[in-house]
Formats: sequence, C-alpha cells, structure tokens
Amino acid sequence: MLKKVALIALMGMSASAMAGQWQVKVGASALAPQNDDNGTLDLTSKNLGYQKAVVSNEVNFTPSIEYIFDNSPLSVELLLAAPFKHDVNIGPFAEAASFKHLPPTITAKYNFKNSTRFTPYVGVGATVVVPWDEKLKNDAAGLGKLDADVAYGVAGQVGFNFQPADAKNWGVYADVRYADVKTDLTLDGAKIGELEVNPWVYTVGYSYKF
Repeated sequence: MLKKVALIALMGMSASAMAGQWQVKVGASALAPQNDDNGTLDLTSKNLGYQKAVVSNEVNFTPSIEYIFDNSPLSVELLLAAPFKHDVNIGPFAEAASFKHLPPTITAKYNFKNSTRFTPYVGVGATVVVPWDEKLKNDAAGLGKLDADVAYGVAGQVGFNFQPADAKNWGVYADVRYADVKTDLTLDGAKIGELEVNPWVYTVGYSYKF
C-alpha cells in the first residue's frame, strides 16, 4: 500500500511537471526516537534474557525537493538526507550497537495560502528506512552478527514557509514530522525482535523557488 501511495504521488509530479513550480529546501534535522524504550530484544540464546533497546538522538543535513501544483494549494515533497548514524543501548550495555540509515520520505501536502508571506502546511505520506553497517560493539561485540531489515512506515508533517518582504525566491521554513517505523532485527540469522524507532524529525532551513 505504501509503495502504491509513493508511486501515485510521483506520477502526479511527472504528469504536471510543466504546469507548476519547483522548490528546493536546504535544512538540518534533529531525529529523535519516540521515547526511551525502542523495543525489547530476545537475547535468551545468549543467556541475557530479554533486554530493552534505546536508540540515540541524532542531527544531520536534510535537503528536500518539492513540486507545487499550479493554481492549487497542493504540493508533493521528497525529503532526502545525509546518512544518519545511531548508537543503541541494549539493557546494561551502553552503546552496544550502531547502525546507519537513510530515511527518504514523500508527503502530499496542503498549503494554507493567504494574503501574508506566512504559509502553514500539513502533509501525509510514506517513509522508508534503509539500514546498513549494523554492528555490535564494546561489551556486546562478541554476541554475533546483527542485521536490520529495510522498513516502511506512514509519515505525517506539519510546518510553515515564510518569505521575507525583500526576498523574491528565497524563504525560510520549519516543520515537524512523525514516522511510524520499526525494523526486524536478527542476530546470527535468528530473529530477536523489533527495533521501534518511530521518530520525530524537527527541521529548519532555507527554501528557494524556481
């Protein structure tokens, strides 16, 4: 279902590419997992019982591309990012694991246009988490080989654009996203549970229309 939503949005962008306006955004994002309990892992095979996992907060560069439909409050935005790297505490083991990931996210947005230069918006769409370089380290390094699956989820967004009076194409923006994302983890090929990241993503940056 999420793949269909993304495909339909991309087809809409392609079909109307000559009738609207493009906007490039350059921002920085703080990615914060939902809470201090990101899932319980089954390590009974390693004589460690069940252990809670906690994923670290991280900050990174997150550009995006947006297509604004002509004479319409609707737009479609694709969030890109430099790779995020997270540390994971597992039970008593601090920074027991780490992984990198890319979180490309596409949202269909409604922009509340008005007579001011302040434009709030809301959006809904889909996100993909593509993990790699998963590994156990420090005191947990000898437990085995850790792997995480590619994960898909639903994403929501709320924010605003602001264009200063003396700016023709430039503006600033800020938004907050939430994604419902969790990935299956395996240790030496055996499933040990789900890592529930479910992040809030807080972004600020500059925008440019052309």
